[in-house]
Amino acid sequence: MEYEEIHNVSYVRDGHDRQKLDLYLPGKCTTPSPLIVYIHGGAFQFGNKETELIPKHMRDKGYAIASLDYRLSGDAVFPAALEDCKSAVRWLRANADKYRLDPDRFVAWGESAGGHHAAMLGTTGDIKDFDVGEHLDVSSAVQGVVDYYAPTDFLQMDDHAPAASQTHNHSNSPESKYIGGTITEHPDKVKRANPITYISASTPPFFIAHGTDDHLVPIHQSILLAVALAHANVPFTFHRVEGTDHVFRGASVEQRQSLQKATEEFLHSLRPSGEASE
Repeated sequence: MEYEEIHNVSYVRDGHDRQKLDLYLPGKCTTPSPLIVYIHGGAFQFGNKETELIPKHMRDKGYAIASLDYRLSGDAVFPAALEDCKSAVRWLRANADKYRLDPDRFVAWGESAGGHHAAMLGTTGDIKDFDVGEHLDVSSAVQGVVDYYAPTDFLQMDDHAPAASQTHNHSNSPESKYIGGTITEHPDKVKRANPITYISASTPPFFIAHGTDDHLVPIHQSILLAVALAHANVPFTFHRVEGTDHVFRGASVEQRQSLQKATEEFLHSLRPSGEASE
């Protein structure tokens, strides 16, 4: 299949150097492509849109992919990164015709800190507080979320962490740097940065995957999210990857294949009823 790649597209006019995205487009299609808005991880403080974890294989399934850079905690604290992700979604939707994207089939997909941003996109689609900048007449909502091993409630991370795990409550932790202060001293900021805070009847379906032995982001963080989604009657799939650490480190070939299949089945379930698969 013939592909097209477009790199370093600014989604904020005259913006920060990190407010750019790369587009990975499938071959010529007769209809607009659904879009995966991919958000890289990196503890809120490093990483970039060129990560090898971009699910480029999904182009074979007819999906376009937009891989985002966004301001890191060393550039600006919360909610800057979320505002960037929302700006990117609005820009992509405003330019959907140009790139043959289906504006009604945007899925946020992120890993770790990127999964947190993806979850925030999913739960704040109707919250205007985080929409700033251009294209404010266009929605920043997404129609689905793929959340791999992401944090949710920062204040519960240490209480449920496996032995010898990273500490999160101290002033120099990634989460403290992200919100701009020690998380134990700023519970209101932590709540505002928690996707569970915003779950409602309008929250789109979620696919959550997490390693059961994750030493960086305890799996309890995903359990909290799953329980909250269930209470709100939001459709979700929770895929546990047994015996694996962060980034599914230690996963077998079979486990990785199972995860990929489950993720693709979730994305397939988001298709309008009656639409044929690719």
